[in-house]
Amino acid sequence: MNKKTWLLVSFLAIGIACYSIVQYLILDAHQAGFVSLKLMFIDTLDSLWYTMLYIHIIFSILALVIGPFTLFSKFRENNIKRHRILGKIYMIGILFGSIAGLYLAIYATGGTISQLGFSALSILWMITGYQALVKIKEQKIYDHQQWMIRNYSLTFAAVTLRIWLLVFTVLFGFENFIISYPIISWLCWVPNLMIAQWIIGRSRQERGLIVK
Repeated sequence: MNKKTWLLVSFLAIGIACYSIVQYLILDAHQAGFVSLKLMFIDTLDSLWYTMLYIHIIFSILALVIGPFTLFSKFRENNIKRHRILGKIYMIGILFGSIAGLYLAIYATGGTISQLGFSALSILWMITGYQALVKIKEQKIYDHQQWMIRNYSLTFAAVTLRIWLLVFTVLFGFENFIISYPIISWLCWVPNLMIAQWIIGRSRQERGLIVK
């Protein structure tokens, strides 16, 4: 990840993290945007749902903010011990964030399509994190980095979800939210993962050229 890309990703990640902290942890979560929208389509949400929401928000924020520092090569190379500590915290964030996210996906607004979209996101988030962990334990540094790129592209869905929500609201209006949201449940992470795979493919080509 070059410096300009890192700065942009970090800026967006920290911005959404701060927004989420204010919305869910400082102000009343019952009045937060996503919760208010959900309550428009169902009567009430139980205490377990709110507990899972808080778990998802707190641990996802950890992963979202830490991720760019684990991917930035200069920081990683100059701060190996800190990189390892941040990596462990990041993985804890993924573990609890994905488990809580999978529970919340069951109740996603928009029906089956939304539920499948967010469930797939949570499961792949967990799997790619696990693969990254396995590869680093096997001392396969390059493979570990590739899986971390894939994983953070899914973590970054927290940002792209909100970007797509804004785009769809501007283009199609809030009145079509119930139609737009199932599409966004897939759009917020599938293109991210495709871009991550493209970055990995380009890295492999450059690595191949260097080896030759």
